[in-house]
Amino acid sequence: MPAPTANPTRRPRRATITLRPWQREALDAYLSTESPDFLTVATPGAGKTTFALAAARHVLSRNPGRLVVVAPTRHLKEQWADAAERFGIALDPDWKPGDGLAADLHGIVTTYQQVGTSVQALARLVAGGMVVLDEVHHAGEERSWGDGVRAAFDGASRRLCLSGTPFRSDTLSIPFVNYRADQAVADVEYGYGEALADGRVVRPVYFPRFGGEMEWMAPDGAVLAASFDDPLARTQANQRLRAALSLDGQWLPSVVGQAHQRLMKIRERHPNAGGLVIAMDQDHAHGIARHLREVHRVRAEVAVSDDPQASDRISRFAASDAPWIVAVRMVSEGVDIPRLRVGVYATTTTTELFFRQAVGRIVRWTPGVRNQRAYLFLPDDPRLRHWGDSIAESRRHNLQRSVAETDEAPEPEIDDTGGLGKDDDGQLSLFAVLSATATDGPDLDLFDDDDDEHDDGPIDPIDEEHLVLDLDALPVPTLAGTSRPLDRRRRDELRDRNNELAREIALLTGMTHAAVNGELNKRSRITSVVKATGDELERRYRRGERWLHEERRRAARRRR
Repeated sequence: MPAPTANPTRRPRRATITLRPWQREALDAYLSTESPDFLTVATPGAGKTTFALAAARHVLSRNPGRLVVVAPTRHLKEQWADAAERFGIALDPDWKPGDGLAADLHGIVTTYQQVGTSVQALARLVAGGMVVLDEVHHAGEERSWGDGVRAAFDGASRRLCLSGTPFRSDTLSIPFVNYRADQAVADVEYGYGEALADGRVVRPVYFPRFGGEMEWMAPDGAVLAASFDDPLARTQANQRLRAALSLDGQWLPSVVGQAHQRLMKIRERHPNAGGLVIAMDQDHAHGIARHLREVHRVRAEVAVSDDPQASDRISRFAASDAPWIVAVRMVSEGVDIPRLRVGVYATTTTTELFFRQAVGRIVRWTPGVRNQRAYLFLPDDPRLRHWGDSIAESRRHNLQRSVAETDEAPEPEIDDTGGLGKDDDGQLSLFAVLSATATDGPDLDLFDDDDDEHDDGPIDPIDEEHLVLDLDALPVPTLAGTSRPLDRRRRDELRDRNNELAREIALLTGMTHAAVNGELNKRSRITSVVKATGDELERRYRRGERWLHEERRRAARRRR
């Protein structure tokens, strides 16, 4: 039987991206504004990256300038580059100021830290182009970062700022953001309650809170004891929280044990569901991982910012079915691990911004999974209680449940030393936990009594035609004039193979590695591997193969 022939009248399938209603509305608002600056605040898990890349695709289709994305962490650089490829946008996450940029790349992904040291190179790269500032509140963490962002991107024609939660300028104002009474004013805002109401965007999150009786020795030698119900001054409240979270007491091991039981129950229906413990510091993180291994017989991945392999560890955990990851800030925002269903808040950071970022790690929707409740296990600290209640109020309202009363808003602060303060760093060793016992924990079985029909949120008919972004209608030319840039992983593979060829040729010829690379560049008519386009890398590799073959033949003749 002859092979079937292709239908000559059949049109090739067009590349499309389906946007959520809020993303379409935000995109329309972005494209209609004449201002170069635009701030979008959307709850974690809502799809800010997709919205931003849709906007970038529109801008690049009209403007041949470069695109620069600024992300908070090294790990997120890879995540942004991968997401951009789905939009036909080629970004280099490994860019260095002295390297230049290949002509068939649309731009780069960098970090706020790198911006501060690469201002002039970035200013040249993005002049007349577009910049996306992800989690833009990071630009206010250090004055040098904010100054660098302003100097590097003032010449961009469009600046799109993103954040997962509203933020203030309590100390340093953030470039390209408008403020009203120190509160950032968003051009588009899409909250957790709205996302729950839309359905299939975020999960309903529940906050099991655990009281406790803590006893500790303060840095001044005083022995103090208090429960979470006792009113304390800020410094002592922070010391109480640190005492509860210490592995020297029984509060944290008890809560981690209950969180592990909850995760194991969830995994009966969601087999690869994972859990996250947000720890205070590196030693604390490794101690929690050791506890999970010794007591619960499970291995936990550990990701801390000081570890150069942290990004690989997060990626490995995200792609696995391992139950637990313990992190210090590395998974605080932006990292996309949708299978996370349980969290343990074991850090002394008590700001609303950080708390909401922590919630954002377990809120992301997973298609095809029913009953997607998520749980963040908390100390019953009044500050954390308030932040949890404010989110739970949105959840109850949008799942048609009664709204519970909340405490008065406490004064937010950040204190990673548990109340010992910067002036007391020298006395940190004098702080000691004498005992910490968890009490008054919730009956977790009560969480199973909720009506399942609410878990997925309402399902309303939507105008699919209005929500589909036709990428083929928005051609994005590369500066090299090619129709489509090379796949990023293929580009990396070609660079690696070119380097391997150079090493082999150097061994056979006795030439230095630098000399071989120089000759290969000359034969291929390129200046460097880093700046080479995909076509140039292919050509360089072919010519390198011919050179290597010639040298092997010469070596064989000499042996004869």
